[in-house]
Amino acid sequence: MRIARRSPARRRTALAVVTAVAAVVCAAPAAVAGDAGGDEGRTVALPGGRVVHLECRGTGSPTVVLVSGTGGAADEWTHVAAPGAPGAPAGTLKLKPSASAVLPRVAAHTRVCAYDRPGTTRTDDTPTTSTPVPQPTSARDGADDLGAVLAAAGEKGPYVLVGASWGAMITGLYARTHPAEVAGLVTVDGASPHLRDTLTTEQWSDWTRAVRAMARGEGKEKGREVPDYTASVAEFRAAPPLGAPVPAVVLTSDHPWDLKVGTTGSTWPAWLAAQRRLADELHARHVTRTDSGHGIAVEQPRLVSDAIREVVDQGRNS
Repeated sequence: MRIARRSPARRRTALAVVTAVAAVVCAAPAAVAGDAGGDEGRTVALPGGRVVHLECRGTGSPTVVLVSGTGGAADEWTHVAAPGAPGAPAGTLKLKPSASAVLPRVAAHTRVCAYDRPGTTRTDDTPTTSTPVPQPTSARDGADDLGAVLAAAGEKGPYVLVGASWGAMITGLYARTHPAEVAGLVTVDGASPHLRDTLTTEQWSDWTRAVRAMARGEGKEKGREVPDYTASVAEFRAAPPLGAPVPAVVLTSDHPWDLKVGTTGSTWPAWLAAQRRLADELHARHVTRTDSGHGIAVEQPRLVSDAIREVVDQGRNS
């Protein structure tokens, strides 16, 4: 699902999972600079002719990589919910640029990057300049692109990976397939393969059906990012298991929200159950008191940036 900014107001931060249909081996510490460091926004050329928009700021190691939820571009991490918005229903959040957003906060302590996946939308509701790709796309597609973008940009690992909603599927698979490149993990109300087991059969069927419908989108929605959860779960199950534990924090929303698919009851209990399984799997500190809906990064940016700094510091000190 997504979170709406004005009217879409970040239809993405939300369970990127599908736009709710409706809806991070450590590196030695380096000198740390403030937000002025880095190269801001630039276009990165990938093999095959595609380009991807990338934004990096700050200096230091390990580099933090922010991966948005469904449809969310890099600027999702430079915005916060407007006053009075925290806890508002998904689809109603209004966002504004702020120095207190996650990316600038993290840039004060280490290098941090975020990028526009194909099919994502900026906070002004304009499409990204990243080259479109066929939709739907899977976690494997996202993990491959993540590695390609970082390599093409000359960014050096290992990285602290931060995945929000659908972004956590991408960072999770990357951690399994490139363990030497991962110094730590933070999930921000992150989606996971555990949803396949915690949702009822009917809810999973309703959800995947909704995703297929999104992939057939026309007009303004044509080309928008659509995550393929069925394929992604299969990719996780075929991937190597997680290696040795790395520093990790799992942040979970505590303001109930719902995928709003089908008529078989709320998906909120299944979401919470999947969050608990994810925290156990990652041996993570599980933060369940967030005073936030699904869009924790924009509703409680300090909580997210503090969790990221915790993982960065653990990596530097280990």
